Amino acid sequence: MAENLPSITILIPARPEQSEVKAVSASRLLDYPADKLEIIIARGKHPSVQRNTGLRQASGELIYFLDDDSIPQVKSLHRAVVHFSNPQVKMLGGPNICPPDAPALEKTFAVVLGSLLAFGPSRARYTPVGQRRATNEKELILCNLMARREDVLKLGGFNEALYPNEENALMDQLQADGGLLLYDPEFFVFRRPRPTLSAFIRMLRTYGRGRAEQFKVHPTPGSALNFVPPLFLIYLILLVPALVIWPQADKFLLIPLALYCFALLVQGAALMPKAGIGRTLGAIPLIILTHLLYGYGFWKGLFTPLQHSVKTSTEVKLEVISR
Repeated sequence: MAENLPSITILIPARPEQSEVKAVSASRLLDYPADKLEIIIARGKHPSVQRNTGLRQASGELIYFLDDDSIPQVKSLHRAVVHFSNPQVKMLGGPNICPPDAPALEKTFAVVLGSLLAFGPSRARYTPVGQRRATNEKELILCNLMARREDVLKLGGFNEALYPNEENALMDQLQADGGLLLYDPEFFVFRRPRPTLSAFIRMLRTYGRGRAEQFKVHPTPGSALNFVPPLFLIYLILLVPALVIWPQADKFLLIPLALYCFALLVQGAALMPKAGIGRTLGAIPLIILTHLLYGYGFWKGLFTPLQHSVKTSTEVKLEVISR
C-alpha cells in the first residue's frame, strides 16, 4: 500500500552552471508514488556542503544520494525500502556500473575499478559482488547510497573538511553507534567512469588523499589495508638503492616484487574470461598505475594539513524538481 511507504528525497549535487543533470531525468522515471517522492538539486561548488544543505531542507524520511550522472533503475526505490523495514538498517548501497554503451577506454577503466587486486573489497562499489549482506564503508559509495535522514542529521551530516571520503567517515560513525549498513548488488546505478586517462589519474590520486584524510579523522582497524599501496610505493622507491648498497641480499629484496608480479598474472587470468584479452592487457598496466598513484595520494594526504572549515562564502542553491 502506498500509504505505508516511507517518503524519499532524492538529493543530487550539481554545478551552478550545469544545464543537463542526467540523474534528474532518470529519477523522474522511478516507480514510486509521486506524493512520497521529492527530488532536490543542490547547486554549488562543494559537494559536502551541497548535500548537507539539501539534507536540512529535505522532507523525506529516507535520503537517496545520487551523483549528477547516476542513472538508477526504475524499480530501485521499491527494492530499497524493503531493507529499511528493519530499524537497525541506517544505510543501503550498491554498485555503480559502467553502462554497456560506454566507450572502450571507459570500459577498460571499469575493469580496473572492479578488479580485486586494484581495489580490494572496494571493487564491490563498481561491480556486483556476492549477495545482499551487512557490510562496512569499503563497499558503499555516495553516488548510489540511501540513508535515514534523521540518523545522518543526528551525526551532523557530512564532514565538510573531507572530500572525498566524507561518506566513509559518516558510515564509520553510524556503525560505531550500532547502526547496520547493507550492500545489495542488485541495487545499482549506471554511471560512466572517467572519460580520459588524465581524469582517471587525478581520480586515483584523489582517492588516496581522501583515504589518508579519513584515517586522520576516523582511524579504524580496517584502515590497515589502505597502507598497503603507499608502503609498496616506498618499497619500489628504495629497492634500487638497497640493491646497490646490499647486492648480496638481492633474492630477499626482490621477493615482494616477485609476489606482486605473480599477483598481476593471477588477476589477469581471472579477468580474461569476462573482459577479453585486449581489455585485460589494457587493464594490467592501469592496475599498477592505480597502486602507485593511490600510494602517492595517500602519503600526500597523510602529511598535508586537513582543512577543518569551508569558506562561509560557499553558496548553495536548492531546486525542488517536480516529476
